[in-house]
Amino acid sequence: MQDDTIAPVMNTQKPRVHAVLWDMDGVLADTGEVHYHAWLLTLSGENIPFDRETFRLTFGMDNAGLLAFTLGYTPDPDFTRRISERKEGVFRQEARGRVRLFPGAKDCLERLRQSGILQAVASSAPLANIEVLVDALGIRHYFAALVSASQLPGKPDPAVFLEAARQLGAPPSECLVIEDSIAGVEAARRAGMRCIAVTNTNPREALNGADRIVESLENLHPEMGWFRSGELD
Repeated sequence: MQDDTIAPVMNTQKPRVHAVLWDMDGVLADTGEVHYHAWLLTLSGENIPFDRETFRLTFGMDNAGLLAFTLGYTPDPDFTRRISERKEGVFRQEARGRVRLFPGAKDCLERLRQSGILQAVASSAPLANIEVLVDALGIRHYFAALVSASQLPGKPDPAVFLEAARQLGAPPSECLVIEDSIAGVEAARRAGMRCIAVTNTNPREALNGADRIVESLENLHPEMGWFRSGELD
C-alpha cells in the first residue's frame, strides 16, 4: 500500500491502466447524508434500530447485505424488496436537489477522458439511482458504461467490477478501481484489480487493502503520473 504523502517509487515497468471503474456514492457523489436519512426514515417505520456506525460499516454494500448486517439475519426476500423499494424511492426524491460532486472529481474525470482511458460507474446502487445521479451532476458523458450490482452479488463479491470490465472490453489486470468502502476495496482485490481508496467514508486504517489511499480526489495530482498516459506509478 502506498501512502499518498510519500513520493511514488519510480520503476521502468509501469502497469498499464486501460480502464477506471468508479464507485459512485462516497467517491464521486457526496450522497452519504441522503442515504443515511433515507435508511433511517425507512427503518424507523419498521421499528428497526439504525445508527451512523451501522451505516458506516455497511456503506458500499447492496441493500440485502445492509439489511442482513443490521438485523443480524437474512430477512425474507419479499421484506428486502419492499424495504429496498421504499428506501430508494426516498433517496431518489431527495437526491436530485441535494447531491454534489466531491472536490477533485470533475478534474479527475476530465483528465482521464482527455487521456483516452475508458471509464465506468460500478456501483452497488440500483441503476435508477445511478441514472439520477449522473444526470443531476452532469457527468453522464464521461462514462462508457453504467453498471449496477442490484441484479448481481453485492460487494465484497467482485461481480460488479468484473461485469464493468467486460462491458468495457478491459482485462481486470488493467482496471483501476476507485472506492471509499471496505466492501468495495475487498471486491476490487477479489477481482484482481488495483484500487485507490478515498477516505471520504472510512478512516485510512480501515482501507488498508487498497494499493493507495488518498484523503481526497484532489490529491491525485497529474504530476504524480497516476493517470498520465494511462500509467499508474
